[in-house]
Amino acid sequence: MSDFEQQLEKYAELVVKIGVHIQPGQVLMIESPLECAEFTRKVVRKAYESKAKYVEVHWIDEEITRARYEHAPDESFTYYPEWSARMMEQLAEEGGALLHIKVPNPDLLKGIDPEKVSTATKAASIAREKFQGYVRNNAFSWCLIKAPTKAWAAKVFPELSEDERISVMWDHIFQMNRVTSDDPVAAWKEHIRNLQQVHHFLNERKYKRLHYRAPGTDLTIELPEGHIWMGGGAVNGRGVDFMPNMPTEEVFTMPHRTGANGKVTSTMPLNLNGRIVDRFTLSFKDGRIVEYDAEIGKEHLTSLLGTDEGANYLGEVALVPYDSPISQMNRIFYNTGIDENASCHLAIGSAYPVNLQGGSTMSKEELLERGANVSLTHVDFMIGSAELDIDGELADGSLEPIFRKGNWALKF
Repeated sequence: MSDFEQQLEKYAELVVKIGVHIQPGQVLMIESPLECAEFTRKVVRKAYESKAKYVEVHWIDEEITRARYEHAPDESFTYYPEWSARMMEQLAEEGGALLHIKVPNPDLLKGIDPEKVSTATKAASIAREKFQGYVRNNAFSWCLIKAPTKAWAAKVFPELSEDERISVMWDHIFQMNRVTSDDPVAAWKEHIRNLQQVHHFLNERKYKRLHYRAPGTDLTIELPEGHIWMGGGAVNGRGVDFMPNMPTEEVFTMPHRTGANGKVTSTMPLNLNGRIVDRFTLSFKDGRIVEYDAEIGKEHLTSLLGTDEGANYLGEVALVPYDSPISQMNRIFYNTGIDENASCHLAIGSAYPVNLQGGSTMSKEELLERGANVSLTHVDFMIGSAELDIDGELADGSLEPIFRKGNWALKF
């Protein structure tokens, strides 16, 4: 077996044992691009070796996705099959697991009417609202991972030949997921412990507010009473730990819905389901976005903010040091699941109820009353840089440095 094949095997084992953490007798659903078939088959075999009862694979073909936007009638975009949404709900309700190899082509929907994309995205969000509630409450095990596709690799490594890109992309994915270590599973367990140490420290501090300062950014974010910092994995409703995102370098919590004031400027391009938004600014007053602009893709940002009222508020604050392993690769990946782990970030839209004490059992109305945002959408965008400073305000009103020049100023 070649070195590359050995790495693929180790990566497949890692996502089964650490990512979705398959349990004997469990059902696994995999959503995978057609181009990732070879790797997906390895994951299926590893899942069965871990005593999965059944593995279902849903293949994603981006040419078919684009064909719909080019040729389908208008009524197609307001439609989302109820049976598909119900299938996902049943997977969660019966204690299954979901593995999504999420690598959207950053240029997939270039030239497509943004109104069509916005309408289809909203229809899917409405139909899958109950399922997304299971996701945001960690009711079942789910994991988002990455694998190369030709279109994605071409966007990230345009300076390389077509023959080189996939191989180099695999090298980067192996590195950022610690697959290159002698024992990736053990390496991840240590990494998880380190992230948990950080969020335990932050939970003890009980910050009232965070103040962000960087070129183009001067933003204060209030944190709700009872907020919980998380990071380094999650625990599902049956008490089994899993890793929602691989790679991951973040610790995160929820902001108070009405507590953001000031201006923030993005520091990386945002891939909105195959549409790029870049170099954008958002201005907040009492939590709501009151002004925004973008040098590239402003119309896509407009569509996002028009999803619902909650899409005009923040739902997540996440801290990632500038010297994180992915940031040190000095490469924009046009994939939020990777780029957000190279940069501090915020999220537009719904908060995760698990970031609030007792939040998982609260109704929408109760969450709103406690300061958690509720929305059909949740979109992370990157704001970190080597020039970012963050202060935390303590209960007595005093300030202490959390980040200086993009990295931790705290000692854990």
